[in-house]
Amino acid sequence: MNQATSPVRVSVIQFDPQVGTDHRTANLQRSLELATEAANGGANLIVLPELSNCGYFFASRQDAFDHAEAVPSGRSVRAWIDFACRHRVYLAAGVNEIDGVRLFNTAVLVGPNGFIGKYRKAHLWNLEKLWFTPGDTGFPVFDTPIGRIGMLICWDIWFPEVPRILSQQGADIICSLNNWVWTPAPLFDEAGKCMASYLTMTAAHVNNVFIAAASRIGEERNARYLGCSLIAGTNGWPIGKVASANRQEILFADIDLSSARSAPIWNNLNDLLRDRRVDLYDQILGYTQHCALPR
Repeated sequence: MNQATSPVRVSVIQFDPQVGTDHRTANLQRSLELATEAANGGANLIVLPELSNCGYFFASRQDAFDHAEAVPSGRSVRAWIDFACRHRVYLAAGVNEIDGVRLFNTAVLVGPNGFIGKYRKAHLWNLEKLWFTPGDTGFPVFDTPIGRIGMLICWDIWFPEVPRILSQQGADIICSLNNWVWTPAPLFDEAGKCMASYLTMTAAHVNNVFIAAASRIGEERNARYLGCSLIAGTNGWPIGKVASANRQEILFADIDLSSARSAPIWNNLNDLLRDRRVDLYDQILGYTQHCALPR
């Protein structure tokens, strides 16, 4: 097992990738420009939003196919691999993956030595069910020199099983790639945070794991996006600020990944991991205690 380098500087990038085949080159170029800015700011791990190379709101299944590419041989993934190799960083990014006659909403992880792996979105939101096939990768955790990295995509965070499974498999940090959309009011509380931000914070808190959540902004084809990207610590609270709802932003956080491997013992009688009633619910959730990596 690799020895993690700690601390790590994590960056999440919030921007406005637009749907439309005529926007694909500009989306990819903008993602690389912003990732370069993050790398120049010292980031070791950079997280881009969901479907960051192609936009989100497809007009039809055929339109979705027109925006798709293979993983890892497609244009965008190859460009991100080249970027990660040149800058000696790790990068998670969202792509519309084609595999035969199937499309997947996919997150890829690349690093200084090339392609590392991918996660296919398990929980599809709204019209995605007309375009994509539900993910079949399970919830992989990738062991890298900077730490154990898991990934989830947008609607996944509403299902507490996802971050729990990733954390129980030893993830130090979860990269959360998002296109959080506007839903019926109220969208924000008095502090300006949206529900997705609170779900991210809660998942980090109850699983003792860092979560780096990159969302997008803007509008496309009458769909609006929430922004509100953040990096949550193992205690659940944001490290630094939560991003705005409508501005392009890059957030940074210097984190000690090894702290995610420490047992979250809160007092003399409460230990978050040991207090779990695995005899009652692990079988229902589809995982068992022995699958966790050593902490």
